Amino acid sequence: MTTMRIGTIRPAAGSSRPTKRRGKGGATGLGGTAGKGHKGKKARAGGKIPAWFEGGQMPLQRRLPKRGFTNHGRVEYQVVQVGRLAAAAANAVVDSAWLRAQHIVRRKGPIKLLAGGEIKVPLTIKVDAASETARKAIEAAGGKVQLPEAKQAKPTENTTTHA
Repeated sequence: MTTMRIGTIRPAAGSSRPTKRRGKGGATGLGGTAGKGHKGKKARAGGKIPAWFEGGQMPLQRRLPKRGFTNHGRVEYQVVQVGRLAAAAANAVVDSAWLRAQHIVRRKGPIKLLAGGEIKVPLTIKVDAASETARKAIEAAGGKVQLPEAKQAKPTENTTTHA
């Protein structure tokens, strides 16, 4: 019985091939250019072409016109219509956790209540924003809408004085 040693392990016959010895000239068996063709960017060291390169043609992002405006300060609300809350029990507290549990809201982020549909049971609703029509519909059913406290803006002092 022979013992297996780490130095005696070899890959199965035919499963591996010798590496191409690029850059070693005639020793590679690939000719003087070592399997990189003749000259050009891809024959040079570090000659990688990025995936978006179009061979010197005007790139796509420069061919398309610039259009519109992106407001980076925009708040993207998830909207919930009043009629979707009809499944809640009377006098229940409807907040983001309840809305997620009912699969009415799926993503994280601020939630806005909009008018649409009817509600007949009084509810306490805690959302980040609500339209005036939606607030009136909830209050007409005997419920109330609680919004987070608005951040108080610090009063600015006018330090410039004119003599």
